[in-house]
Amino acid sequence: MSTDRPHSVSVAGVIIDGRGRALLIQRRDNGQWEPPGGVLEPGETIPDALEREVLEETGIKIATPATLTGVYKNMTGLIVSLVFRCEAIDGSASTGEETRALRWATREEVTELADEAYAIRVLDALDAASPPAVRAHDGVRLV
Repeated sequence: MSTDRPHSVSVAGVIIDGRGRALLIQRRDNGQWEPPGGVLEPGETIPDALEREVLEETGIKIATPATLTGVYKNMTGLIVSLVFRCEAIDGSASTGEETRALRWATREEVTELADEAYAIRVLDALDAASPPAVRAHDGVRLV
């Protein structure tokens, strides 16, 4: 196994409103529409990263635990993404440093706005049925 380009891990949160629409962000850096999220920081747990990224990019605080709805690997970028269906518990949708715009999107709008690799993540979250366990460990023990 090569250590020249190790994998990175990212999280994304798909917030669903009462009308079944998903909150998408338009990124400032590339203009793409996708669910809010980003790369885990050293020492950060998966749930903490999810809460931080969603809050930074949308202004919304989410309930935890969130429901893991999919694991996606970018084969060329070597990024493994964990995507969660999230419930908003506080705050209101607002742009941030990394967010140009926000939009509540229907299933059809998601497929029109987002690239296929990101649209499928949102669609999988909309279809989520049951949550698997999400745990953090130090290599030996749960933390």
